[in-house]
Formats: sequence, structure tokens, C-alpha cells
Amino acid sequence: MAVNGNPTVRRRRLGAELRRLRLACGLTSKQVAEKLLISQPKISFLENGHRVIKPRDVRDLCALYGVTDPQVVDSLMRMAGEAERQGWWVACGEVPYAVYIALETEASSIRSYEPLVIPGLLQTPGYAAAVIAETIPQATPEQIAVRREVRLRRQSRAHHPARAFRLRVVLDESALRRVVGGPEVMREQLEYLNRLAAQPHITVQVLPHAAGAHPGISGQFSILHFESDAPGAGTVYLERFTSDLYLEKRSDVERYGVMYDHLQAQALNPAGTRHFITRATGELPVAPLAGRP
Repeated sequence: MAVNGNPTVRRRRLGAELRRLRLACGLTSKQVAEKLLISQPKISFLENGHRVIKPRDVRDLCALYGVTDPQVVDSLMRMAGEAERQGWWVACGEVPYAVYIALETEASSIRSYEPLVIPGLLQTPGYAAAVIAETIPQATPEQIAVRREVRLRRQSRAHHPARAFRLRVVLDESALRRVVGGPEVMREQLEYLNRLAAQPHITVQVLPHAAGAHPGISGQFSILHFESDAPGAGTVYLERFTSDLYLEKRSDVERYGVMYDHLQAQALNPAGTRHFITRATGELPVAPLAGRP
């Protein structure tokens, strides 16, 4: 999914809502195009978020779909007016996962499973720099610095008590045992993780190796939900090395939701997780004192 070719999050969410309204009143895109005297491809482009949706278009579509609640119409028209507003990350230059950052910024809650590393929202600066440098061999120091800056700035919502969103994370034990950046960087990261996990809006659970096979064997995934979502709706994010995947079909969201519920049930509870992380921290090797072997 190329970043530069992707629509903004607001266009994606607005287009999905307009599609839902059209289907609810039993109209095809061809019928809508005929009634509004526009082309059928335009309807598809609007619903897929590939074209700017003007407030006038929203008003006409709402009238056709029988949407009479003025608050709903005003909300959709406001989304259309804000669809071209750029996010803070644009000023940072080329960011390969800009679409995900836009989704994350708008999300009201995130459920995430991470099998190999501590998630970006919970990383220390030292751990973040080590992960970026060691997983992208061809990255320049400038690119590493930009990615680190963006990653740390993303954390402001997760750590700000007045505007934080609900974050639930299941971590495979491998993410705790993999020493990234050296023992001291890893010790700082694990201690920081335990402090964050004590906050009421953040839940961290560890899935120990002893749990055996589980639904997350296939890899990382995150489920994002938004305040404007209908029940059962959301976006599933699958991180890949060259192109990420975004799934929005309700059946896909529900399937991954069931997977996450199973992972959460197999994982240690939050209190047990904090004890587990404390033990893992104590098992890290201690650097020798200067001058001693």
C-alpha cells in the first residue's frame, strides 16, 4: 500500500460511512449515479476514499439516502471539510507507515499482538533507536533519526492522561527475552514497560512460551477502533516488510477480534505479567564494573 497514493484517514472513514448508508437503503452505485446525474466511477472513488469528498456531495448523498438527522449530516459534512487537513507527521518527511500513523491518531482504542518486539507506543528512546538501526540495515543515520523522532512523538497520545486512548497489548515472551541494544537498554525498556502497564488506560499481558501454539503464530496484528464506528467495525493493521495491509471488512475485523480474545485468555493477567517482566529484568546480564574483567 503506497503511502503517497493513499487517501487520508478522514476520506477513508467518510467513504466507508457513505457506502454503509447507501447499502442500508438498498441502492447500487449505478442507481445513485443515475439519480445524481454523475458517473458511477465517481461514486466508487468517493466510497473508497480515492477522491476528495466535498460537503456538497455529502449533502446530496445524505438527502438521497434518507438521512434526516441534522447532527449526522453536519458531522459527515464536517468530516468532508477536514478531509484534506495534513497530519503532523507530514512535516517529518517520508514516513513509510504514514497511513497507520494517521489511523492510530484517530483511534479511540487499539488492541495489538506483538510476537518479537516491544510495540512502538511503549518503546524507550534507546530501544526505539536500536530497533530501527538493527532492522533496517540500509538506513542512513538521518533516516534513523527521523523514524525515531516520529515513533516517540506518536507516544504523546498514549501517555497523555487527558487525551489518551485505550491500549491493550499482548506480548509474546520472545519480545521480552530478545535483548535489543544491549542489556542496559533492554533493562531500561523492561522497567519502563512495567511503569506504563500500571496506568489505567494501558493493559499489557505476556503470552509465555509455555502456552504453546496459539492464534498469533502467523504474526503481528493490531485492531483499531474509532468513535464513529458502528458496532463490530474497525480496521485491522498487518505490518509487512514492503507493503502493509489494512483490512476493514467486518468479517475480517471480527475474525481478528476472536483471535485477540484467545490470545488474551492464554496470556498472563496484568498482575502476573508485571511479576514476569520483573523476573525477566533481573535475569539480564549485568555489565562489569570499569577496570574489572
